[in-house]
Amino acid sequence: MAVQMEYEKDVKVAALDGKKKIAVIGYGSQGHAHAQNLRDSGHDVIIGVRPGKSFDKAKEDGFDTYTVAEATKLADIIMVLAPDEIQKDIYKDEIEPNLSAGKALGFAHGFNIHFEFIKVPKDDDVFMVAPKGPGHLVRRTYTEGFGVPALYAVYQDATGNAKDIAMDWAKGIGSARVGLLVTTFKEETEEDLFGEQAVLMGGLTHLIEAGFEVLTEAGYAPQLAYFEVLHEMKLIVDLIYEGGFKKMRQSCSNTAEFGDFVTGPRVIGPEVKENMKAALADIQSGKFAREFVEDHDAGFPRLKAYRKEAEELKLKRLVLNCVKQCHSLVKTTMTHSKSITNVIVSKTSLVLVFCVLKRVVGNPTALFWLIKKLTPLRSENSYKLVSQDKVFLLTTTDNSNFIINFICI
Repeated sequence: MAVQMEYEKDVKVAALDGKKKIAVIGYGSQGHAHAQNLRDSGHDVIIGVRPGKSFDKAKEDGFDTYTVAEATKLADIIMVLAPDEIQKDIYKDEIEPNLSAGKALGFAHGFNIHFEFIKVPKDDDVFMVAPKGPGHLVRRTYTEGFGVPALYAVYQDATGNAKDIAMDWAKGIGSARVGLLVTTFKEETEEDLFGEQAVLMGGLTHLIEAGFEVLTEAGYAPQLAYFEVLHEMKLIVDLIYEGGFKKMRQSCSNTAEFGDFVTGPRVIGPEVKENMKAALADIQSGKFAREFVEDHDAGFPRLKAYRKEAEELKLKRLVLNCVKQCHSLVKTTMTHSKSITNVIVSKTSLVLVFCVLKRVVGNPTALFWLIKKLTPLRSENSYKLVSQDKVFLLTTTDNSNFIINFICI
């Protein structure tokens, strides 16, 4: 079904204005972003959260902060932005006893409403505004005069105002600046869970892990396997984000493109699609939701076991080791001898300083290869590798300002 994008001009009713008091329940990633954006848009916002770090942070940020029960009593519109797995308990214990007819209850994900872990009285509105990005981006892009696109939906319209409230909320957090799409609680919930499980997280992480294991089990260096299957993933995704598969393929070699068409269907074949369909069926039936909530209620034994298993993955240990080495090397370089500092600042064409001790990368040629691998837009003759003592410097011959982050293997 085709959907039409809507914008600020399509928000016809200022449903949050007047004497409406808004309570944001939770002050984490999404909570702080919604609350601060709405306040900056001129709305009366309070925070409802349990005592602890989030409570203290909300007060520090200048909000009137209450318990969830108190905030529910005071507010006309309540947005529940606590984690999915605890929403049903917060609702049952603190929100439901303090609801009264005509209030509006909002969510940023349809999970608990769609799967009926939360059932709201028929005389209250239920709506959803779901920004398609993490909270820190919702906040940052708002302050930059932009925004993150969002989905919105109405599940229950007791007062006749639910849609107006949802659209004005989306405007207040900045999402209507860049685009709104109308959806349903069912559609948003099931598509979101499927995307996370089959592609964005479950599919992607297991694809990377499998590729890493195939290379290392065949005898290839784990450090180089890391760059082939994980580091370069971001570069490819950036190209897809900028211009779709077409731009990505145009930006890669003919060799890579040919391999894409030949090998891609062998790796992601019909059986993978059938497995995806089975995963979607588990989501649609509520099987996944029940398993998740049951695991939470039991203390997350399955999730903890999965996390422990993930800790043992060779790829993760390699990445963590790289990060630790990078931190150590940067710290070492900052306290290095004055002679090394003089070498660094005297190179007017310096673009990148690779502060890598010989005990980590003992072969300058391998380091040079790695640098070229990470900066493919430059020709080989534009680089010059200089070494002194234990510090390698990469300079360019064209005095440009091309900088990448510290990389250590």
